Amino acid sequence: MLLAVLSVLPVAAQPLDPLAAVSWMAGCWSFRSDGRTVDEQWMRPAGGVMLGMSRSVPDGRAGSFEFAVMHTQDGRLVYDARPEGQARTLFPLAKAGADEVIFENLAHDFPQRVIYRRLGNDRMQARVEGRTARGDQGFDYPFARVACPQ
Repeated sequence: MLLAVLSVLPVAAQPLDPLAAVSWMAGCWSFRSDGRTVDEQWMRPAGGVMLGMSRSVPDGRAGSFEFAVMHTQDGRLVYDARPEGQARTLFPLAKAGADEVIFENLAHDFPQRVIYRRLGNDRMQARVEGRTARGDQGFDYPFARVACPQ
């Protein structure tokens, strides 16, 4: 009898995978503007982490790069940014929806928010924004999905 009752109860003890909110980002993304190419690549979630990297190549020359890790810390999804030549910065998840995630660290100088929006299966917009000495600023990166290099 107890087994029959337990079989109809919802399984509430199983937490949802926090990386499920960002799994649509897995793959390779690129955009080109004013002679600069920006590529971003995200591995699919596995083992509780999602690894990413990006590089900016202005006019065919070496530019900047960044590594990123999405993982849980203290039960919360975080965007762990590791830009070239700078200290790593954690941006805890502030908001997640089916097509948008917002990570926020108001104590950081710039950016204070890292935003990813899905715009269909083959497009996404990344945005960094925050307050600077000059006021609010933001930069958009309109990515298109591309084949990952071999």
